[in-house]
Amino acid sequence: MTDHRKILVTSALPYANGSIHLGHLVEYIQTDIWVRQQKMMGHECHYMCADDTHGTPIMISARNQGITPEALIEAVHAEHYRDFQDFLVEFDNYYTTNSPENKLLAEMVYLAVKEKGHIAQRDIEQMYCPEDAMFLPDRMIRGKCPKCGAEDQYGDACEICSATYDPTDLVEAHCSLCGTAPETRTSTHYFFKLGDFQEQLESWIDGDHVQPEVRSKIKEWFEGGLKDWDISRDAPYFGFKIPGTDDKYFYVWLDAPIGYMASTMNWCERTGRNFDDFWRSDDCEIVHFIGKDILYFHTLFWPAMLMGADLQTPDKVYVHGFLTVNGKKMSKSRGTFISAREYLEHLNPEALRYYYACKLNARVEDIDLNLFDFVTRVNSDVANQFINLGSRTMSFLSKRLDGRLGPMDEAGIELMEALEDGAREIAGFYDQREYSKAMRRLIELAHAANQFVANQAPWAAIKEDPEKARAICTAGVNAFGKLAVLLTPVMPQLAAKVQALLNREVTSFEAVFERLEEGTVKPFEPIFEKLEEEAVMGMVEASTKRSEETPEEEAYEVDDLTETVSYDDFVKVDLRVAEILEAEGVPKANKLLKIKVSLGPLGTRTIFAGIKKSHDPAKLIGRKIVVAANLAPRQMKFGLSEGMLLAAGPGGEDVFLLGVEEKAKPGMRVN
Repeated sequence: MTDHRKILVTSALPYANGSIHLGHLVEYIQTDIWVRQQKMMGHECHYMCADDTHGTPIMISARNQGITPEALIEAVHAEHYRDFQDFLVEFDNYYTTNSPENKLLAEMVYLAVKEKGHIAQRDIEQMYCPEDAMFLPDRMIRGKCPKCGAEDQYGDACEICSATYDPTDLVEAHCSLCGTAPETRTSTHYFFKLGDFQEQLESWIDGDHVQPEVRSKIKEWFEGGLKDWDISRDAPYFGFKIPGTDDKYFYVWLDAPIGYMASTMNWCERTGRNFDDFWRSDDCEIVHFIGKDILYFHTLFWPAMLMGADLQTPDKVYVHGFLTVNGKKMSKSRGTFISAREYLEHLNPEALRYYYACKLNARVEDIDLNLFDFVTRVNSDVANQFINLGSRTMSFLSKRLDGRLGPMDEAGIELMEALEDGAREIAGFYDQREYSKAMRRLIELAHAANQFVANQAPWAAIKEDPEKARAICTAGVNAFGKLAVLLTPVMPQLAAKVQALLNREVTSFEAVFERLEEGTVKPFEPIFEKLEEEAVMGMVEASTKRSEETPEEEAYEVDDLTETVSYDDFVKVDLRVAEILEAEGVPKANKLLKIKVSLGPLGTRTIFAGIKKSHDPAKLIGRKIVVAANLAPRQMKFGLSEGMLLAAGPGGEDVFLLGVEEKAKPGMRVN
């Protein structure tokens, strides 16, 4: 056991203007796994979070729904907390930034840095929408990034190159509410003089508080000098009024991270703890988990404010990448912009926790949720390796040997020692956030334990020596229990079910070194169901249906042209005229048609296309269309697809095939 640590852990605060989705969950599951492992290691570890509730988008959303902002954020808070609970994310406190504690702390921090001369006041030119009669917050202005030219970026920061800038620098700016080009008007604003802290921040960055690749990125920002940060917004605004003003409010990004402290203060008030023991003490480690899109705020603005207010700066800021689904940005039109609730209505939350753990590491890398691999990996690892080990040994023990454990022989003890050595490795991987390495090692150990049982063959040994068979099964059951301890941070409910079968409750990592002998175990019962592809498809279809029912949201989710291809690459695609010979629906697939086309002298091809909702297969026969004829064949669940037809449209019932004139012959090249 390592030295005792006191750790306060946070995840970024989810914004109270929408549902939790699978992309969000990468961060909260990553954090929860780390916190659970720290607690199992005997450390004092507390996980604080809250809803981020302020800003113009909240105000406008509430207005559009005909309710108050307070009513909106209260309803969203309940939804968020329910979703997190159902995904087994276990906060010590889940609070809100619209709280008296947050108002108190935001004013305290502001007044502290103001007293030291770190607040400036000056008139600025600000974007104003004449159509909506209001100054526009940065996040309600969209346009091209002035640094890299990326389309559809916010008015304060680019999600592509991570640059920060003033809204007035945005190219081809427009109001995200109505599309009107904003005009500039003068307003008095308050600024935090970030440059006053450059030397302190450079020293902090060099102190091993962030990952190496993050440190390199931040140092690029230092090179140009740190600019003052606008911390004020004009009325109307939902948030906290700046002390000493009548119509100026704290920018949401000032009070949002202070929400970490407010959640801690609220928890301290409820539990009788001392706030200063966490935020004004060198004895407590402060650890933030964040996405790479909010790096600037958490590694420059936030620590600088803490420095200015004489509060403890973060010991670690752990940054992760984004989630893609099937190798692409999450998309509503493809049904892969999946909410937490849509997932929960179809699939086991612990399966996603396990799959994310298999993908996550300590680097700032995007991870991909490949839905086919998701099913295969979870079933292969969890069901076929881990659960199979318990099923075969515990069932045999119950049916043939009265469910009673015995002493292990030398071979069993060697297996235990190997598992315990592996457990120490896995504990280190968890602490280093190398979850993918931890899961890979865990499944290696499960495979070794299964091989041990297969090689020792208790079903054969029982014929000559029942006690030998009992020793073999005892080792197998112990291996099952040890692996369950190691899996607890990732799949806590499943691990608890395993321990219940073994008649024990596990709360400490030390349980991995316990050896169960002579006692009894319960008969094995099914505790994990394999994933079914049909359930995954149902989830995607439900997500697609929701997107079709709320088309107005699609304007914010249209896929960008994030990558171009050269002319030389494009001309490699062989576009040909094809005549449809046969077309039929694919059973158990809501969208797919199986289409057989003729390419004339080039022969026939079979193509699976997602156009069932838009086209009657009987009416397709005889039509001449354009297909990409030289795509590599793709093995799908329903068969081999040997090409791709060209179509356009938003999806669903609105998909239009690219046709050609009747005189065009099958096999002709399309130029």
